[in-house]
Amino acid sequence: MSENVSDKPAAWMEGPLAPVPDEIDAYDLRVTGTLPAELTGRYFRNGPNPKPGKPSRHWFTGHGMIHGVRLRDGRAEWYRNRWVRTDVFTKGTPYVRDDYTFDRRSVQANTHVVPHAGRIWALVEGGFPYEVTPELETAGPCDFGGRLTTAMTAHPKEDPVTGDLLFFGYGVFPPYLTFHRLSADGTLVESREVEVPGPTMMHDFAITENHVVWLDLPVVFDLDMALSGSSGLPYRWDDGYGARLGVMRRDGSGGVRWFEVDPCYVFHVGNAHEDAAGRVVLDAARYRPETFVPLWGGIGGAVDPATEAAQSESAHLHRWTLDPATGNATGEQLDDRNVEFPTHDDTRTGLEHRYLYTVGGHSIVKYDLRGGASVRDCGDGAHVGEAVFVPAAGARAEDDGWLLSIVSAGSGSELVVLDASDLSHTATVHLPRRVPAGFHGSWIPDSPQRA
Repeated sequence: MSENVSDKPAAWMEGPLAPVPDEIDAYDLRVTGTLPAELTGRYFRNGPNPKPGKPSRHWFTGHGMIHGVRLRDGRAEWYRNRWVRTDVFTKGTPYVRDDYTFDRRSVQANTHVVPHAGRIWALVEGGFPYEVTPELETAGPCDFGGRLTTAMTAHPKEDPVTGDLLFFGYGVFPPYLTFHRLSADGTLVESREVEVPGPTMMHDFAITENHVVWLDLPVVFDLDMALSGSSGLPYRWDDGYGARLGVMRRDGSGGVRWFEVDPCYVFHVGNAHEDAAGRVVLDAARYRPETFVPLWGGIGGAVDPATEAAQSESAHLHRWTLDPATGNATGEQLDDRNVEFPTHDDTRTGLEHRYLYTVGGHSIVKYDLRGGASVRDCGDGAHVGEAVFVPAAGARAEDDGWLLSIVSAGSGSELVVLDASDLSHTATVHLPRRVPAGFHGSWIPDSPQRA
């Protein structure tokens, strides 16, 4: 990607988003409180981190850097951070070639890091996954034996019943959208095109026991913007595209049933499920057009993100109920708080859920979808990262477990562990450096044989 040529540093090069200049290792980290002994594994979190002296032209296009904390038997053994060594990182190979075709190995794998079938992948929606080791070394790109011919979303969904990993790839040229399924053992066993009118920025999707839920929303790829080089990420709001949600049976029968909805955008879903009447219920962080447009301009540097318009409002938790039998769709805003990064107990993915965990401002907000919300305020000036839920062994309730979040303030960062049932403090791991605000992470528990 091209460098930012502005004399003024971009907003994502300063403050809580500012990249760190190097990779470090630290051992025997200080812990306040008591780490549960059963939290034995690794917490990895991904995000953009341009190389020193080479600022990115858009927050979303910095090189991927994973920050990792190793917990074992009540101790915090190490912290380390590593860039994901994609082709564009090591060789400077452009993601987009001169003929505007794509090299899916040459991407900034900077959005998520997820485990499946004994492997760990760094993900970005523009290209192939990059495998990393438990020590955060880059093993290389993965196309599942040549079977994957599209990009892979950064938000795959693992079915807690079958163990399959469902995902999709979207592109700026046909096929615009392709559905994929990995088996529980990591074999790509299914790929099929899903017809949509054009190239949209489809960041996330949802699954239920029997369905896939698509988000076909009016943020579209603009080839003229891309060819002019006027934007680090050439997508724009398009009032004429329309907004709709699609319900597709996972077994491939019946095509997609589309539901028109009010114009909006969704970066992240919380979860979806089928209710007793067979309707599909989807919870997500929803942006209205008047909120999304200034936010998108701020993220890309076209609008100063410090302006009131770009900061005044974010997404709100929203619920859609879609009835494939009748074609009826209803939507309702569940709360007026500004929140993002909704997470849940992954053992409930695609199933009915009671709790969602979100972040908003300097707080973690837990939603009880049977009524009410509770808030953990991390203090003025704190930047709170996505809260990842880890269930307790033999959990007796859906919220029996812990939330892990990297919280930063000033020049320092901490891995905070909260009791998910009441958001009370369990432990704090004091990290040896400030961790830039980033995107998504995962708790990767030890397998019996892992040292």
